[in-house]
Amino acid sequence: MNPLITVDELLALESPRLLDVRWKLGGPPGDQEFRAGHLPGAVYVDLDEQLAAPGGPELGRHPLPDAAKFQRDARGWGLDDGDTVVAYDDSGLLSAARVWWLLRWAGFDGQVKLLDGGLRAWKEAGQSLDEGDAPTPEPGNVTLGQGHLPTIDVDDVLAFVDGGGLLLDARPAGRYTGEVASVDPRPGHIPGAVSAPAPGNLGEDGRFAPAAELAGKFATLGADSGRPLGIYCGSGVTATHDLVALAVAGIDPDRVALYPGSYSQWASRPGAPVVTGSEPG
Repeated sequence: MNPLITVDELLALESPRLLDVRWKLGGPPGDQEFRAGHLPGAVYVDLDEQLAAPGGPELGRHPLPDAAKFQRDARGWGLDDGDTVVAYDDSGLLSAARVWWLLRWAGFDGQVKLLDGGLRAWKEAGQSLDEGDAPTPEPGNVTLGQGHLPTIDVDDVLAFVDGGGLLLDARPAGRYTGEVASVDPRPGHIPGAVSAPAPGNLGEDGRFAPAAELAGKFATLGADSGRPLGIYCGSGVTATHDLVALAVAGIDPDRVALYPGSYSQWASRPGAPVVTGSEPG
């Protein structure tokens, strides 16, 4: 099922739950941008506080959230079982993809869509924005759990690669090679990982590239061969963007495992091998 929705398709929906997931590493704070202008009816979702547990070297910057807290937060967004959720941001869905994946990981039984092009597409369509804080929604009744999508534990990463799995690295190419300074302790990538930068999933208009183009990209990387697939990034956020792109390309994202700790955990782990350069190693 296509995870994306257009502005026209969104306008045709009846009472969707709109989630604004604006977030950027280093800021500015997403809630400030939300108050400056957001889709009417949207609720702000704090990625650091609501879509992740407290981070640290041992767990990575954005560990998966506690299941009970995630359910409380989702109910605070007004989310009910069976709702249709549409999430967006202002950065090509690089952060909104996280809530798309998390809700499905948590077993949400409604639909979760992403507004292709995000805030930019909404404004380009001539649609209005609301300013200020959004009204607090009535608490929802959604029931969420955990573990409904595959993940890879830090202790199993090398075994996954050694066993023939294709591990994709969704970070920008310079961080993969180690040529660009990183916020993580050691530059480079996990041995055996293949570079698949998430920003490359987008066209110049900020929307996802056509399905055929994305299918070709992932086929070139070896993702159409039936091999087990895994994905990581810096902290487990933008890796979910590659999962969206795989879905658009026609590859079932539910069979692709996310390494939640990602490179922020890996590079902080004593003795964990790291490779620099453009080859997987």
